Amino acid sequence: MPPAPVRIAPSLLAADFSRLGEEVRAITAAGADWLHLDIMDGHFVPNISFGPLLVEKLRKHCPLPFDVHLMISPVDSYLEAFAKAGADLISLHPEAGPHLHRSLQTIRALGKKAGVVLNPATPISAVENVLDLTDLILVMSVNPGFGGQSFIDSQLTKIASLRRMIDASGRDIALQVDGGVTATTAPRCIAAGADVLVAGTAVFGAADYAAAISVLRG
Repeated sequence: MPPAPVRIAPSLLAADFSRLGEEVRAITAAGADWLHLDIMDGHFVPNISFGPLLVEKLRKHCPLPFDVHLMISPVDSYLEAFAKAGADLISLHPEAGPHLHRSLQTIRALGKKAGVVLNPATPISAVENVLDLTDLILVMSVNPGFGGQSFIDSQLTKIASLRRMIDASGRDIALQVDGGVTATTAPRCIAAGADVLVAGTAVFGAADYAAAISVLRG
């Protein structure tokens, strides 16, 4: 069978916050597959973004799957709030709570898909023993906390290793990359095995969202 098309998840963090409703409708019309929402607490990462209330308000403007990336610690006490706000998939970092396995169980018990996020220095072994509870693995190709950073090339090796791990498991696990994804780095991520790309300024900073998404998809 031919490989599934690469999915593009524009990151809301790069959108014009003065007209978020228009922005999410525009990327939907432009062919985006998911909407990526970065939740930052100013503690786990050195920035603050938004919380479940904004996710809930945006839900009425956007039919796309909501891909919620929690960069908050402790994370467990917020899982239900984001599930109720409209998240379809909730991803968290192994470092954001004491029991990754339990956190993933909680997300699934809430009826949502669960993801594990690996920072540049986090080894792939962090997810190895929870693949049965994992719907997505997100490789951070920058250090989390701010948009517009440069892609860290060493993460391509991690992406390739994770692709082999996922394929060997036989499980339906998406492999996502976030950070410095551009028309130049996207083909390298795809070649390494990624099948979901998060893009901030590469989409929201473009004059033509549809053209930008098409280029990233390859």
